[in-house]
Amino acid sequence: MLALFDLDGTLVDRRAAFGDAVADLCRAHAFGPAVERWLLTELADRANPDDFARLRTAFDLEEPAAELWQEYVGLMAAAVTCRPAVLEGLARLRAAAWTVGVITNGAADIQRAKLTTTGIAELVDGIAVSGDLEIRKPDRRLFELAAARCGLDLSDGGWMIGDNPAGDIGGGHQAGLRTIWLRGRPWPDGLRAAHHIVDDVTDAITILLNETE
Repeated sequence: MLALFDLDGTLVDRRAAFGDAVADLCRAHAFGPAVERWLLTELADRANPDDFARLRTAFDLEEPAAELWQEYVGLMAAAVTCRPAVLEGLARLRAAAWTVGVITNGAADIQRAKLTTTGIAELVDGIAVSGDLEIRKPDRRLFELAAARCGLDLSDGGWMIGDNPAGDIGGGHQAGLRTIWLRGRPWPDGLRAAHHIVDDVTDAITILLNETE
């Protein structure tokens, strides 16, 4: 059985790591409060190399945008963590014959860096990042890519677990998957309900493990 997990806000806490990475970047280059506020606002939901080109133009910075981006990628990868209980849960799923994948929106280099440094990459069968195809959840094609990289097909069924109502749950439904939502974000009107609602991804893993008992 296939289990696809979102990354940011589901398997890892991007929010805390994001603030630390921006602060460290600004400290390293002696950027002032205005630059830090800009980064915290513009990169709040996601970040890509173009953002740093805009930053360089907005503040007439000397540092090349590509270098700032790579530095930010490294800082984010170093700052983000995955709780041991989550890593253990992923290992238990695979031990129980689940096929585990990650499907995430974002630039490929930064998302893969997070997966590698946290140890998640070693515990999953396939990874699909929106930057790979320049499409984003809830686009069904990204779900198809995730399943294929796990060696399966969406027609085989499975589960989608995530915190984003439209991208994760709505996209999961469109892909023909059962869904588990990590509550927190506002739920849009008219969106079909998730099959389960939990407060922590470890609770979602427990639900999946119970499916195979």
